[in-house]
Amino acid sequence: MFFHIFMDIDKILNNNRSIRAVLGVTKAEFLSLLETFEQVLEANAKSKKRKRAPGGGCNGKIKQAKNKLFFILFYVKTYPTFDVAAVVFASSKSRTHTWAHKILPLLEKTLGRRIALPKRRINSTEEFLALFPEVKEAMIDGVERPIVRSKKNKTQKKNYSGKKKRHTRKNVVITDKKKRILVLTPSKNGKVHDKKLADKALAVIRIPKEVALLADTGFVGIQKQHENTLIPKKKPRGGFLTDDDKAMNKLISSVRIGVEHAIGGMKRFRAVSEIFRNKNGWDDQVTNVCAGLWNFHIQMT
Repeated sequence: MFFHIFMDIDKILNNNRSIRAVLGVTKAEFLSLLETFEQVLEANAKSKKRKRAPGGGCNGKIKQAKNKLFFILFYVKTYPTFDVAAVVFASSKSRTHTWAHKILPLLEKTLGRRIALPKRRINSTEEFLALFPEVKEAMIDGVERPIVRSKKNKTQKKNYSGKKKRHTRKNVVITDKKKRILVLTPSKNGKVHDKKLADKALAVIRIPKEVALLADTGFVGIQKQHENTLIPKKKPRGGFLTDDDKAMNKLISSVRIGVEHAIGGMKRFRAVSEIFRNKNGWDDQVTNVCAGLWNFHIQMT
């Protein structure tokens, strides 16, 4: 098989260390995803107006569902340039670009069928309770990923994050104590403050009052929107924190570490941790898929 000139898929899939390094998933996760991915591919083929029956036409280099899934997971895990991907998969830059943009939405649909994708918006407290009835504690935090610096001065200012001291795109995530990403707000420019982004998405006011919300000092003020909120206390200027204040801050941080672990799990995929080289807009879909892959990992463990 032409595809095996550069790599032996079966050999990689049978080595747990290799598959995690190359794809970011275990063999069990890959095979479980593949089962649903094949169904999505079949449904997608049937939905198109075709001159030939599904399977007709030229034989592509990654025609099999297993190869398609392998490619897109390889892409989001290692995030190569399309030139590098072309060398690895014995293809061309334009073709690997096409593969990535066509297969990523199919992977997103696959994760949607597995109920692994985070919610992009919660419309009411009733919807939150219906979706996450078991959640008693939730953690909120902002996540940023660096992007290529724009040549346009106006765009540069919008994308510049004073917090990270670089040009970024930003989301707010809400997680539970199991480190599952419940909500991922739409991607916005890095200049937008974490709390303002949460306010725009109405992410906080839709959380029921009986659910405790833990946040960092970047969300000071959300106590007015959600009374059952715990935020570490800042040391007053010229003053000091009492032992009780320090103990409470330590307790809050020990619980909030779960949201940091969830963000770290999502950033195992280099497509959301390295400088994003593609156009804004697609980055939101990539981030959503990587969050879904993390949630799927949580489901499987």
